[in-house]
Amino acid sequence: MAAKSKTKSKSKRKKSTGVDQRLVKALAHPLRVEILTILNERMASPNELSKELEEGLSQVSYHVKVLKDFECIEMVKTEPRRGAVEHYYRATARAFLTDPDWKNLPESVKPGVSSSVVQMVMEEIAGALRAGTFDARDDRHLSWTPGVVDEQGWSESVDLFAETLDHAIEIQTASAKRLAKSGEEGIPATAVLMNFEGTPPEAKSARKAPKKGKSKKKAAKKA
Repeated sequence: MAAKSKTKSKSKRKKSTGVDQRLVKALAHPLRVEILTILNERMASPNELSKELEEGLSQVSYHVKVLKDFECIEMVKTEPRRGAVEHYYRATARAFLTDPDWKNLPESVKPGVSSSVVQMVMEEIAGALRAGTFDARDDRHLSWTPGVVDEQGWSESVDLFAETLDHAIEIQTASAKRLAKSGEEGIPATAVLMNFEGTPPEAKSARKAPKKGKSKKKAAKKA
């Protein structure tokens, strides 16, 4: 999906002649990225999106219309609400970005998409911590694994994460079918996959280096 940059393993990847320009335009606004992220996870109406994102209804409705015009979302049902009709939408397959799609996105668009996704991930984590659900299960996973790899190692890591994502989606799909039959509520499980080039050592050193002014003050205090 747009906000999660779906990838595919080498065996499943398809050649792409270029990313759909409508998707590029859809991702050009951070609020549309946030809306797409939510609608990839579940169905929602502009009114619900407005409350969740804490944005004006008119502004959210406008961006929902833009996404619909770009064929990134589709209306799935309507429900009467206080004399009016509420429209519910969900994301279409067009909202997924394959590796070739991401590669062909304009460089000016990529930082905004990544920033919006990371912000929403952090908000999801913060919400789970506040609600006490983050550590509710002893088998939950939390790890941070920095390291140094060569080009082959990087390529193998990319394939590993792509295969893991494919498997995670298969698990969600199978779970949805079982839940539909059982009528159970289900567990709101959130999986975050990240694999990126980290901060160079020299940049870390520069960030940690004390400022000259502070060093002088400390020296004065010690004296």
